[in-house]
Amino acid sequence: MQVAILSDIHGNAKALKAVLNDLAEKNVKKLYIIGDLCYRGPEPKNALETVRSTPAKVLKGNADEWIVRGVKKGEVPDKALAIMNQEREWTVERLTQDDIAYLENLPTSFHENLTKEITMHLFHATPDSLFEIVSKEASDEELEHSLMTQVDADFYIYGHIHTPFVRKIGDKTVINTGSVGLPFDGDNRASYALLTIKDGKAEAAIERVEYDINRVAASYDANDYPNRDQMKQIIISGKKPS
Repeated sequence: MQVAILSDIHGNAKALKAVLNDLAEKNVKKLYIIGDLCYRGPEPKNALETVRSTPAKVLKGNADEWIVRGVKKGEVPDKALAIMNQEREWTVERLTQDDIAYLENLPTSFHENLTKEITMHLFHATPDSLFEIVSKEASDEELEHSLMTQVDADFYIYGHIHTPFVRKIGDKTVINTGSVGLPFDGDNRASYALLTIKDGKAEAAIERVEYDINRVAASYDANDYPNRDQMKQIIISGKKPS
């Protein structure tokens, strides 16, 4: 059995569809999407409709919460607050009330039994927060304190930081999926996590998928997206904005 975990699509419908095609080629049937579905991308409605058309179990991320109620002071740098709320307004104009209600009512975590012996805990940022940043460079002790105290599981899987990794800590495994739509690790391909379960054991890997990045960058211009220059640069470089 294989299980795919996707996160941080950010309205990049073309990247999402490329990943879904990759999963179909691998014959992966079990799918989880753990937040940040449509905000900050050029095709929010397309991305959200694609998510909703899959059999995935879906969680809320901070960007989904922002669509519901706006970006508040202190949640982003002061210099970014106005433009990010303009981006949010642009996105909301392209969604329906049903779309927004769907985002509002998403759960914030899943504790799943993959087999009788193998469990995983899924959340967007931490079990207690949609916003807290737990970086790839965090120590084992920091990961344990931030991610592993709420429930016992074999795999602790999150998104939010757009930087994929797999790390063993004793008999536990921490995974960050990276980002489908806005990677920050210098690799501009879409990223997701794949668990392969065989003979009672599970192995984790990060998968990368190519898609037409230039076409997505051009669609920011075509759709008259606010803050398009910065967003295009992130898409093309695969790097976090400075």
